[in-house]
Amino acid sequence: MDVRRDADLRPFWLAGRPATGDAELTVTNSHDGRIVGVASVPTPDQVEEAVAAAHAVSRQAAALPVHVRAEALAHVSRRLAERSEEIARLITAENGKPILWARGEVGRAVSTFRFAAEEARRFSGAVQRLDTEPAAQGRLAYVTRVPYGPVLAITPFNFPLNLVAHKVAPAIAVGASIIVKPAPATPLSSLVLGEILAETDLPEGMFSVLPVPNDRAGALVTDPRLPVVSFTGSGPVGFAIKDQVPRKHVTLELGGNAAAVVLGDADLDWAASRVALFSNYQAGQSCIAVQRVIVEDSVAEEFTGKLLSAVGALVTGDPEDDKTQVGPLVSEDAAVRVEKWVAEAVAAGARVLAGGTRDGATVAPTVLTDVPSDAKVVREEVFGPVMVIQRVGSVDEAFAAVNDSKYGLQAGVFTRSLDAAFRANRELEVGGVIIGDVPSYRADQMPYGGVKESGIGREGLHSAMDDLTYEKVMVLTGLPL
Repeated sequence: MDVRRDADLRPFWLAGRPATGDAELTVTNSHDGRIVGVASVPTPDQVEEAVAAAHAVSRQAAALPVHVRAEALAHVSRRLAERSEEIARLITAENGKPILWARGEVGRAVSTFRFAAEEARRFSGAVQRLDTEPAAQGRLAYVTRVPYGPVLAITPFNFPLNLVAHKVAPAIAVGASIIVKPAPATPLSSLVLGEILAETDLPEGMFSVLPVPNDRAGALVTDPRLPVVSFTGSGPVGFAIKDQVPRKHVTLELGGNAAAVVLGDADLDWAASRVALFSNYQAGQSCIAVQRVIVEDSVAEEFTGKLLSAVGALVTGDPEDDKTQVGPLVSEDAAVRVEKWVAEAVAAGARVLAGGTRDGATVAPTVLTDVPSDAKVVREEVFGPVMVIQRVGSVDEAFAAVNDSKYGLQAGVFTRSLDAAFRANRELEVGGVIIGDVPSYRADQMPYGGVKESGIGREGLHSAMDDLTYEKVMVLTGLPL
């Protein structure tokens, strides 16, 4: 199927085969309102067929030779690279993400599957001599990791390809079948991924991509044949899932209100350029987009001037234009919510230094200061192109301000001091500390995840593979060690 033609009916992927159901999901472009594509929605019976197939193939999947898994992952990586421009334009069309960032997302997905292929070949058993005590003489432990079983992957709209890749790739690498439920707003990229997976030699039933509406996801979450639920999305939904299935293995990659700390010894030009760009990339729709900018008083005036200049230089507009850096949000409703949160902050005493306006689904890059500490734009996750400048008098106050949040995903600290860097690593209550850059930095092979209300578990290929498996020990007896 040619994904470049608008309004084609796209099949979903049921146990590795294309299929159509009795309903359709229309995907529109948030910038101009045009129809991008129409995805077929599976019936309840087809969903049951997919779950039954994932369960039935689970033993075969776990026993797949490593070379079969690794080659399937490598094939996906190669095919994503070959179709990169086509898929990037599809991401831009369904998500509203500027083509600049969409190309970057495809490139990251290429790497994610390549890393998974490499990790699959390295993911091997270990041996442990047990004769460190007399009672265990002649005994040797062989330790392997075994998949819990089929995975239900629930994915968000903001990275409709790479965040799906971060669930699919490690599952295949460890030999676990997987069912993907993509975000209803952006199912098309994951359907193309299903198309590429279908080109591999993976057994029938090892993957399905089912664009069911959110109100039908509950039956998948509670199905006992899917012992693992891997969810990326909002905190309330994620923790509701965990509470609903306490006996399942649940991993949650949730939200944040990421802080960038600018200390007095920072390179202010670099810090300003990075904070400006990565508060507004993806229109702020990233859980590690810069939201809180915590600046030492000694450099606050100078840094703020540089930051406002950098924000003013950002190119906002048509996401299909190569020069655009800031595009629309995923929908006009999302933009209206962001606009309301900014207005609430201003009504409570905040000052707007830049932006604060909305045009349809697009919110202008917005910088606020003098914001009350209880405002939503400080306490909650804005998920829009809005940053709040907070001035502090010391490193102590800066790190306390970072930790004054219910979230703890990543933080960035701009400093030249190794002492400050290691102190940040000790004291900041987050899953990742990025020294010399924004909290938005993520390498796809590194452990990634949060603490507090930012989630449970870790992504990043090796970390996710560990998360999808448990240790199993075989003890060999009577060996002449």
